[in-house]
Amino acid sequence: MWRTLTSMRTAVMLLALLAVAAVPGSVLPQRNVASDPAAVVRYEAEHPRLAPWLDRMGLFEVYSSPWFAATYLLLLFSMTGCVIPRCARLWRESRATPPPGPRRLDRMDSYHRVTLDAPRGVVLARAAAVLRGRGYRISTSDTEIAAEKGYARELGNLAFHLSLLVLLVGMAGSKLLGYEGRVALVEGETFTNVSSSYDALTPAALMDVDDLTPFSVTLRTLETAFAPSGPKVGEPRKFDAHVSYTSAGDEGSATIRPNEPLDVEGTKLFLSGHGYAPKVTVRDGRGDVVFSDAVIFLPSDGALTSDGVIKVPSAEPRQLGFEGVLLPTAPPAGGSRSEFPALWAPRLDLVAYTGDLGMDAGVPQSVFTLDKSDLQPIGRESLRIGETMELPNGAGSITFDGVARFANFQVARDPGKEIALVAGLLLLVGLTASLIVRRRRQWVRVTDLPDGGVRIELAGRSLTRRTLPDGEADELLALVTTVSPERSNRLRSPA
Repeated sequence: MWRTLTSMRTAVMLLALLAVAAVPGSVLPQRNVASDPAAVVRYEAEHPRLAPWLDRMGLFEVYSSPWFAATYLLLLFSMTGCVIPRCARLWRESRATPPPGPRRLDRMDSYHRVTLDAPRGVVLARAAAVLRGRGYRISTSDTEIAAEKGYARELGNLAFHLSLLVLLVGMAGSKLLGYEGRVALVEGETFTNVSSSYDALTPAALMDVDDLTPFSVTLRTLETAFAPSGPKVGEPRKFDAHVSYTSAGDEGSATIRPNEPLDVEGTKLFLSGHGYAPKVTVRDGRGDVVFSDAVIFLPSDGALTSDGVIKVPSAEPRQLGFEGVLLPTAPPAGGSRSEFPALWAPRLDLVAYTGDLGMDAGVPQSVFTLDKSDLQPIGRESLRIGETMELPNGAGSITFDGVARFANFQVARDPGKEIALVAGLLLLVGLTASLIVRRRRQWVRVTDLPDGGVRIELAGRSLTRRTLPDGEADELLALVTTVSPERSNRLRSPA
């Protein structure tokens, strides 16, 4: 059983199985993904018949499912049992001395024989010097030199196999010790890296959320720019989040752009999205200011038409709620969609409700939806900046004070990323070396002749599927026989 598990064939099959098992995680939305936590909910709403079956098979939680973890662990055991003995063998081969040649050198792929009027010791010394100069590792005897070249191929194989293990370790480190979260900040707000500050937080299996790296980040301003005209009108041209940060060992300011994250103590903040947050002031039926702040609205199209809700549970005598649509550039003749994503002519369309918001029932609610089961609509109005909507029956009022920008940040710590990167580079280098380098052996045998002089036999053999380099044997023989080139006489040179 152990021998079957640790065979290379089993390891390759498990690797292929893991790759196939990861396909649903790439195609289907996944739960606990900070970049889009509502993706599974949307998919279930769009596919009410298919989604329950996919959920039963765990396809919305592929990477945390037991069957995926079992496949990964089996692959780790298989690769460990397969690679470590193979690495030990490759290491021994890379350190070994070349073996003696066979009895019949003339049966080798490349064979040459010449006679030379020179002492055997001089010829052997000359051959050893030539082979060493060509990068061969040699071993000598009284009549023969065995030489081998291309040990870098075995070192490349060794690096390739070890990198597979290191890559698995790096991936395991990311899955077990890292975390990923999502937070939205309005201009001027500060994020502190504690679990309660996240809009969504997905810790790894062994990650303790009480041990998050302490730091804080303040979004000072968010600069945006869009194409004003042409075929790509409204297309984003610039997203710059200007932030200041404080950590245990440093403080300063930085600009976060798409694909240019901020790295604070090993934790990275990526700019993943942006939008608008209308500023409103709400007064209740007694005339008291019960709410005055910016409220994040979520974009629903490329022109940043944004939807959101405002909940005022402290309003008296009855609670107030508002559903709103923000149009950054409202059409002059009316309409429900923005014409352009920039704040050229902002308008806030509101529907007001009064009653019970259901926030005291102990049931979690989304900040972006209203539970209207115990609410009654009491008015509808469109506001420009500075305008006020007076609610009927003295229920209160709401004033549209302005618009702030907000930025979505993806916060991630991936302790295995650097390990996986090093393993990937090592894998690439090792694979390249194992494919390019030719491992080969050469033997030079020098035999004394009865009538004086010596017979020199030179034979070579490729240890890979690639043949010996063209002309290498002829060059080696020519260099070896320069001891006395005028007396040398080639007897046989088979192809």
